[in-house]
Amino acid sequence: MRALHWNGQRLTLDSSYATPLASEQIALVRVHLAGICSTDLQILKGYMGFRGVPGHEFVGSVSEGPGSLLGKRVVGEINFGCGRCENCARGLSRHCPNRSVMGILNADGAFAEYVAVPAANLHLVPDKVSDEEAVFTEPLAAAFEILEQVQLDPGDQVLVLGDGKLGNLCAQVLRLTGANVTALGKHEDKLKLIKRVGVRTILLNDWQPRLFDVVVEATGSPSGLELALSAMRPRGTLVLKSTVAGNHDVSLAPIVINEINVIGSRCGLFAPALEALEEKSVSVTPLIEKVYPLNDGSEAVEHAARRETRKILLRP
Repeated sequence: MRALHWNGQRLTLDSSYATPLASEQIALVRVHLAGICSTDLQILKGYMGFRGVPGHEFVGSVSEGPGSLLGKRVVGEINFGCGRCENCARGLSRHCPNRSVMGILNADGAFAEYVAVPAANLHLVPDKVSDEEAVFTEPLAAAFEILEQVQLDPGDQVLVLGDGKLGNLCAQVLRLTGANVTALGKHEDKLKLIKRVGVRTILLNDWQPRLFDVVVEATGSPSGLELALSAMRPRGTLVLKSTVAGNHDVSLAPIVINEINVIGSRCGLFAPALEALEEKSVSVTPLIEKVYPLNDGSEAVEHAARRETRKILLRP
């Protein structure tokens, strides 16, 4: 099969990469679309020391594996737990110490014609959801995870920091609770996309400090974390939605002084994300900037890495 392979230094198209094997427990999924996200870009800078085929946001159809899934259109959860440890027994396979993570840790990903996924990780895509919508299931599920961790009530004041893809999805999801959501970002065009779905937006240059009950940090930058802490009401909740990798000088004193609850938030459940896509209660396709053929994968990654870029997709 054709696949984009990362050897730790270069991303290249391999036209004869070994096709994964299917079984009764492992489905072979023919990839229809795959999304490039910021984690993929970090992988290509050395994050996690990954070697292999990147990519973890995908939609496809099952070509081999369990008979009940053959021909079905699916998306898949990216954490492959061992099924034997205490965390897996508690339903926390995403925190399994022995886990593999699609395209991130010890498992090839979706920047290829085919990807192997445990059948238990797959979810059927509703007929009313297009491939272009379904490919957003994984990041949208991550946004819905906030609602599993934080109780939001109508009228709560919520600030989402970041106007990128993740910030956009978080703002849309949190708005569904009836909370008063404000999105703060640096890019007028990206903020317009968020404003279009009914979320109040503020350009960073026009920001006048005020305090919020809940702040979601989705910039992935140390400056975003500092701003988030400055916008917290005493005993408010700070949700860290993006990974600020590396060593940074950020004072943690405000967390103690203002008794702030800090919550790390990563992957989420796919069911509410697929339901929202089916009901059209969130809008994701305006985030798509361009779809590249797999053969142009290197060009696609370069495009995705540009600061102003929206979502870049690959079509094998």
